[in-house]
Amino acid sequence: MTHEFGLFLIRYLHVISGIMWIGILWYFNFVQIPSMPKIPDEQKPAIGKVIAPEALFWFRWGAFFTVLFGLLLAMMNGYLMDALLLKEPNIGIGMWLGLIMAFNVWFIIWPAQKVALGIVEADAADKPACARRAMLFSRTNTMLSIPMLASMISVQNPIM
Repeated sequence: MTHEFGLFLIRYLHVISGIMWIGILWYFNFVQIPSMPKIPDEQKPAIGKVIAPEALFWFRWGAFFTVLFGLLLAMMNGYLMDALLLKEPNIGIGMWLGLIMAFNVWFIIWPAQKVALGIVEADAADKPACARRAMLFSRTNTMLSIPMLASMISVQNPIM
């Protein structure tokens, strides 16, 4: 395998993983969360017990692999440390936003969702607070995804 093909493959996997991650993030924030009040109570268990856990599986692993392939891509292109140290600010800002977002997914949103959805044992009183925490950090990630995507696209398509 040539270096060029390796770059193509890792970039392709990075983009596919990113589409999965951000697509599910936007689904949660633009479709599922706003639609929940409109769903009859007797139908909500289908969301909480079937759809949300499955979507959260792909969501968190999409985040993991997006970061993994992004870091590999930066390393293969020789700008990993310059980007992380913000010597390459266009790339670096996008990378840091992605890292912050992935941290939120794995260490704030997912643990809170496990409680909110009853995947782990917890007091019933904790569920609403955890659901709110997950929603707020998910919304934060949605807002961070916009400059993150702009940063990543601007590197490939400079306007100056």
